[in-house]
Amino acid sequence: MSTLQVLWFVLIGVLFSGFFFLEGFDFGVGMSIQTLAHNEDERDQLVSTIGPVWDGNEVWLITAGGAMFASFPFWYSTLFSGYYLILFTILAGLIIRGVSFEFRSKVPSSQKQLWNWALSLGSLIVPFFFGIMFISMIQGMPINARGDMTAGFGDYFNLFSIVGGVALTLMSYLHGLNYIALKTTGPIRERAKNYARFLYGIFYLGLIAFAILLYFKTDFFALHLKATLTFVILIVLLTLIANIAVMKEHELGAFLASGGSFIALVALLFTGLFPRVMISSLSAKYDLLVTNASSSPYTLKIMSYIALTFLPFVLAYIAWTYYIFRKRIKHNAALESRY
Repeated sequence: MSTLQVLWFVLIGVLFSGFFFLEGFDFGVGMSIQTLAHNEDERDQLVSTIGPVWDGNEVWLITAGGAMFASFPFWYSTLFSGYYLILFTILAGLIIRGVSFEFRSKVPSSQKQLWNWALSLGSLIVPFFFGIMFISMIQGMPINARGDMTAGFGDYFNLFSIVGGVALTLMSYLHGLNYIALKTTGPIRERAKNYARFLYGIFYLGLIAFAILLYFKTDFFALHLKATLTFVILIVLLTLIANIAVMKEHELGAFLASGGSFIALVALLFTGLFPRVMISSLSAKYDLLVTNASSSPYTLKIMSYIALTFLPFVLAYIAWTYYIFRKRIKHNAALESRY
């Protein structure tokens, strides 16, 4: 196993971490449109918090998929063919929430409710089905010697994957509530903090269920005991820190801690997978490994040069964007947002 192979496996994990950290609160805000806001002014206020950044946040997912395609083509082909319907549903969710930003800003007030629902449902569908995909993947899927996946309904949708889907959705919602508290003023801000205080109690139960199922349904503890325990404990600690920060009204701390839990979760999944990229439930000899699923050394080398050249500019642009739009969105403010 070469250094470049490990580097690109880690980099793909970093890209998914960035996606869930940034897009996670987008999903949470989207779900809040119909669950937190009481009127159209508050819905406009919520949409304005993510209007300048939501499309940029989705670029992390596109980049992760592109990096997987170029650096691990066999992983990409097995994942995207085996999870075709799941990924199609995710894409549909991203599309309907994307167009809802544009349409709700153009249609008459009487027609806004349709696009409010589209935004909320799209924001719920995406994290739920991502949870289904990743959790079913770490349990092992029926992959044969050719790398073909022939899975049935129960392989995708089972107790553990559904718990994972619900947990990831709730994580996104809480992350969004913390972002709303950080970025708004007025009643919606206080309501977001009150919702978060209540939901963290429920989320702890979800974490317990997730940890128990992780032990019984995967080989993570058997193969990577120290790393798995470390990241499970880290997720719990970050959740606890976020909860305490919400109670003490440290909004930035709550937001960073809830975002950090996404990073810890992705690290847990990728560490548990390593040195595999896909686990076969048929036989361990059919597992896709970092070593046999990657591109040639020359391809990985060229990709590394390109990434090192452009990555600093991309990160600088993202930091600049969030700095420019750092101010809170005021209650009942007349805002012209470009979506």
